[in-house]
Amino acid sequence: MPKRSSKKKDINVIAANIVGQATNEAQIIKNPAAVALGRLGGLKGGKARANKLTPEQRKEMARKAAKARWGSK
Repeated sequence: MPKRSSKKKDINVIAANIVGQATNEAQIIKNPAAVALGRLGGLKGGKARANKLTPEQRKEMARKAAKARWGSK
């Protein structure tokens, strides 16, 4: 009997696996080098964008995000 995993899986990943098994589709294997390159760019992006903005622009963005998150409550 397999052991239960303590990791929480995304429901969309679980659903895709079920559909793939039901339709006998092969799973797509990603190129690890491409994944690493995309992650590297993603990690740089937020810091580069923040450095490009003025403090006033960052403050306005934060205010807008807080209003969107908490404004309806």
